[in-house]
Amino acid sequence: MKPLLDFGLLVFVSMFTMMGPVGVLPPFVSMTSGLSGPEARRVARRATITALCVLLVFALGGQLVFRFFNISVNSLRVVGGIILLLVGYEMLQARPSRTKHDEPDAEGYAEDIAITPLGIPVIAGPGAITTVIILMSEAHDLARKAVLLTVLLGLHVLTYAMLVSAKPLLAFLGPSGNKVLVRIMGLIVMVIAVEFFFAGLKPIVRDMLGR
Repeated sequence: MKPLLDFGLLVFVSMFTMMGPVGVLPPFVSMTSGLSGPEARRVARRATITALCVLLVFALGGQLVFRFFNISVNSLRVVGGIILLLVGYEMLQARPSRTKHDEPDAEGYAEDIAITPLGIPVIAGPGAITTVIILMSEAHDLARKAVLLTVLLGLHVLTYAMLVSAKPLLAFLGPSGNKVLVRIMGLIVMVIAVEFFFAGLKPIVRDMLGR
């Protein structure tokens, strides 16, 4: 039971920091400022459902893509670790990550901002997609896969709840509190990135030395 709890905690911390629901709040508030309460809630619901569908597709089908292109999971761990390290560094500097959200891309989507840019790439960005593929590769049995999918679903429910409560949450945290929280999450992301990097590098080095 404890290994499952440990894996569930790893999934929660990894995906929470990469989806960054706290960092989603400011763009969500700015993009829905002209909408009514029910309309904003519909946008939040559609954005979280879109992000969940995207991450589920990559979690369940990512391995097939790797086999088709003959890409090893260890290579993804190394590259994913580097990507997460860069994302975590930018979060540590309290800067929004360029791999996650580009502010100019948020303009011109008056009709449907829920799918793009909120669902993709603000919530389900490259970092979150890479992380969920790596975590699924670490789930070696059905129990771990079930834990991963359950935590992923729960995180999107939490993200939706945070989005519909965005204005009060931002007012409670304030600018300083938001920056502190982002920096803490950035540090956690960098630690996870190092673990991913060396977990992928060690088997590659062993194979090279074995030859």
